[in-house]
Amino acid sequence: MSNRLIALLLVIAAFGALTAMALLDVGYFGILEPHFQTWGGGQVFADLVIMCVLGIVWMLADSRTSGVNAWPFVIMTLVVGSFGPLFYLVARELKATSASRQSA
Repeated sequence: MSNRLIALLLVIAAFGALTAMALLDVGYFGILEPHFQTWGGGQVFADLVIMCVLGIVWMLADSRTSGVNAWPFVIMTLVVGSFGPLFYLVARELKATSASRQSA
């Protein structure tokens, strides 16, 4: 297992734990609600939407060269945000590792 893959899995685990705690504390809509109460919250929400859209554009472009089907990760991004690009990077890393082993 590569260091990159280990790092990605650690980030997913830590972010997943934080997300689970937030969902248990305030629920899905409770996570979104503060972003509509102040201009600062709205700015953070807009920033996250922009980053997710950029992530989707990048995944679709990168999938042509990496050979990973981006669409499941695009849908995941639309539903659960940053988890989509994170899991896409894991799939990309696994595919690259698999390809390098087959060519060796």
